[in-house]
Amino acid sequence: MGATVEHARVGDFHKIPIPVPPLKVQTKIGGILSAYDDLIENNRRRIALLEEAARLLYREWFVHFRFPGHEHVKITEGAPEGWERLPASEAFEVNPKTPRNDEGIIRYFPMAALSETGMVIGRGPMEEREKSTSVRFRNGDTLLARITPCLENGKTGYVQMLEDGEIACGSTEFIVLRQRRVSSYYVYLTARQHDFRENAIRSMIGSSGRQRVQPNCFDRYFVAVPPELLAKLFDEAVGEMFDQVGNLDQQNQKLSQARDLLLPRLMNGEIAV
Repeated sequence: MGATVEHARVGDFHKIPIPVPPLKVQTKIGGILSAYDDLIENNRRRIALLEEAARLLYREWFVHFRFPGHEHVKITEGAPEGWERLPASEAFEVNPKTPRNDEGIIRYFPMAALSETGMVIGRGPMEEREKSTSVRFRNGDTLLARITPCLENGKTGYVQMLEDGEIACGSTEFIVLRQRRVSSYYVYLTARQHDFRENAIRSMIGSSGRQRVQPNCFDRYFVAVPPELLAKLFDEAVGEMFDQVGNLDQQNQKLSQARDLLLPRLMNGEIAV
């Protein structure tokens, strides 16, 4: 009765020959691959340092208000004179509508693509979809997890890996934050602040294990919007850091692809070592 399914017996495994390069060749292959891994890891460390520098500058200027010329500016009602104190929902666009610019395939990024510690958004493996009712976003947007425990764990990312003009989509559990009265850099760095995340966490409702952030929580979180000249100085400083992060991430993608293509060719002897 029932279908016959062919299978291998564990006892037969010792009879299956597996070609293995000589130990000397294996060592050389390991050295080649390690060189790629070392370059990738070095770039990751540089990315972490650049992001930390951007966060420190943000906190210095917009949390502690030690911006250039602060010695001559009074603090009134929670912000320096000449600044605006606005709810995040006014300073940012929250879940803006992003129409597709064509009817072709659109790239999809899952929750797993967001990092708990840094801005870089993972690129693989990804899906491509012909139609999508998912959250849509573009370069310069910040993605924030809205569901527990992803938000508590810090899942947040800065979109800068798309092609020019490309629209992508992602998990319906993303909140998209977009620049309005402040720059995209300011938006992301605000979203990485502990008190910003705590404000969102306090708004969560839903059943245990499936609680979600309520969008109106951004009405209760206030940010200090600087004058245009100071905002420009900040954007020039951190914008260069963000660009370097994007370039280093792109290098890592190419290094990873090259390493993965090289491995089978080294192992089968197609490339001599």
